[in-house]
Amino acid sequence: MSDNDISVGVSFPLGQLARALTTAGTHEDPATRQRAERRVRRWQQVVDGMAAGTLDIGSRTPVRSLPVWVTPEVVHGGFATGTPAAAGALRPDETDRARRLGLPAERRALFWSWLTDAGLVELGELLDSGRYRVEYAEEAALPVVAWLLRAGERDAAVNLLEEIAPYADRLRFTPSPNDQRVGDPDVVYRQTTGEVRRLLEQRQPNAQIETMREALTVWNPFADELLTLWCETVVDGRVGAVTPDDWLPRAAQLLARYRHLAAAHPHCRKHRHRKGSIGVLRTALERRVAGAELTPREHGLLQSMVAAMLRKRGRPGSPEHTALREQQAREAALPRHHQLAHLVAARLAALPQDVGIHDVDQVLRPVDADEAGQAGVVAGWPAPEPIARVVARAAAGSLEQLIDRGVIASAEELARLTPRLAAATAASAYPDPALRILMDATYRAFRSRRSLLLLNLEHQVRLAELPWVRAVASARIDTSDTREQARRTLARLASAAVTGFPATVLPNPLVKELSTLSKQASLPLPWVEELAADIFMGTFSAKFLQAAMLAGRRLAGSLYARYYDIDYPAVAAIDDTRRRLIRRTRTSGAFDQLCRDRAPANDTRWWFQVAANGTIIEQAQILTTHNLATIAELGIDLPAIDLAEQCLDEVLRLTARLHHNPRPLSTVKNTAYAWRHMLFFLSLATGEEQTAFLVRAVQRLAAQPDHVRTRLAPAVTGLGHIVGGGTFDPDGRAGTGRRLLGWTTREHWMLDPSSPEVR
Repeated sequence: MSDNDISVGVSFPLGQLARALTTAGTHEDPATRQRAERRVRRWQQVVDGMAAGTLDIGSRTPVRSLPVWVTPEVVHGGFATGTPAAAGALRPDETDRARRLGLPAERRALFWSWLTDAGLVELGELLDSGRYRVEYAEEAALPVVAWLLRAGERDAAVNLLEEIAPYADRLRFTPSPNDQRVGDPDVVYRQTTGEVRRLLEQRQPNAQIETMREALTVWNPFADELLTLWCETVVDGRVGAVTPDDWLPRAAQLLARYRHLAAAHPHCRKHRHRKGSIGVLRTALERRVAGAELTPREHGLLQSMVAAMLRKRGRPGSPEHTALREQQAREAALPRHHQLAHLVAARLAALPQDVGIHDVDQVLRPVDADEAGQAGVVAGWPAPEPIARVVARAAAGSLEQLIDRGVIASAEELARLTPRLAAATAASAYPDPALRILMDATYRAFRSRRSLLLLNLEHQVRLAELPWVRAVASARIDTSDTREQARRTLARLASAAVTGFPATVLPNPLVKELSTLSKQASLPLPWVEELAADIFMGTFSAKFLQAAMLAGRRLAGSLYARYYDIDYPAVAAIDDTRRRLIRRTRTSGAFDQLCRDRAPANDTRWWFQVAANGTIIEQAQILTTHNLATIAELGIDLPAIDLAEQCLDEVLRLTARLHHNPRPLSTVKNTAYAWRHMLFFLSLATGEEQTAFLVRAVQRLAAQPDHVRTRLAPAVTGLGHIVGGGTFDPDGRAGTGRRLLGWTTREHWMLDPSSPEVR
């Protein structure tokens, strides 16, 4: 390890293990305890592996006994457990194959069975059908072997087998059968129909609703019976003065029924309150049935309770009392959410389970007469909003449609769906249809691989490093058509991200897809990731400098450059990129120093190191615009003022969340990021448009609550100062105005609106 390398300690895994152990031992929900127990096992593997030296956390090959291409099982924070993700128990189709062929139920035997003449024929048929599912990228390996042999590439097939065969006893190298072929790549969905159906089937009755229904349908009528019985004893306004001959036997029967009801209906406990209406009337009844006389105090309490009940609701059987109980009965008869959830789940069972829902409105139609009889609900009743939200997760459509409908509600959700489109684009370079479908499935499985925690500027494993992908590389034919398709997909995804979520930093998975598409389109664009402050080493890869230079070509002298005091010509003059070590990423010492110099005065004490790192990373984001200038380079039509307005909406929303927020720092950071994006879009507008926007911003701020106005006024004042041609001083101040940044090692000025510098 070089002097510049850092390593990961065991404190974080131990903390996660302790949390999982606490949840597993104390949580009241059995399912939650079970999930926590699984986390305990995984974190114990991490801790044990680090202690034994079998895990190298922070390396791109974290499991010392496995090659880089094996998909590791990864837990929170990017820690590998040491277990390959494609290992584990045999799948049902593997068990069936072993039984059908009379083989031992073990992976090695199954592996070699696919390489017989009959096995290769089966693999070929599977390839041609396209009816399979690749969950982990390793599951595409043997189908690639079959394709290579069929294509006459025997040497490539043998070389691939030699590389994967040592792991045949542990890993799955074949996909699972699937009834559905790969569909239209332009159609995406957050979850499949089957996943949503299972969620709805698991919906349980709401305890509060069941308690209310029990009170309305069981205990209110029982209280009426108690009241009616006691009203039979009234003489001259005195309750209990006389009892008819059959009164005591009926009272005893009512008490017996109470015991039965209490056992059968455990949700509502109002009847157990001794000072409640049922408690007072029932206790007095028990005394009389037992042959005891009521004490003066008990009699007075009974008298008061009966009078209060009659005064509040009227005598049972009276018109006003009857109307009240009928209204309560109608409320209790309304369908409950779990009933409607199960009804909608039954509708979904008739649809294909491995894809999304194309007609959500049909699934959410009101209850028809047949369903009402079967499910015990009211005909014509609509699906409630909570159920509609769950079903919407499986809505199928284009990215743009799902963003417009609010199904894709964040850039993170968009990032999870982009591999489907990117996979089709990447696979289009394979002319053979069977191989194209297989590479499409491989790409999507590879993109679902969880990222590792990496140190020392190492990069995640790349698709081309998989032996079976490398083995068919010569089958790719990159043409002008495939490059144009990649360019269109790149522009489409970038446009969807920046117009759908203009105030949000691009998530790293989406940045990865955009970078891959740029290479496929032969567009050498620098896409930069968001770096973690807690493992930042103080240096940036050279692509950050390239991104800053690209931003400078568009923004030099702009409102953005003046607001953040960026000398883009000086950035363009930096020319010192170098490799720190052989096979290490290129860096620029001058760019690193520039980011450090631009960061606010940092507290160098070690316990503030993460915040200090954050201030440096934020300066790199400012210099590069964190991919916004790169997106603009694609020639996408960006409605600058409209996007700036949306960013201001987010700034106001986030600032409002700071009020009484016990953990406000992440909100401040996101507010500053949205503000930075607003400034970028404003910089694409004319000076007149910028001035008009500032006037609207001041007006909108004036309409906000006091706590929002007070916190944000310095930022708006500072923006106005820059729009008017002014500058900030070295501390980011301009009179009462302030430059808005997200990271600081001191208390952020937005969090102390009472301080003199904010007022």
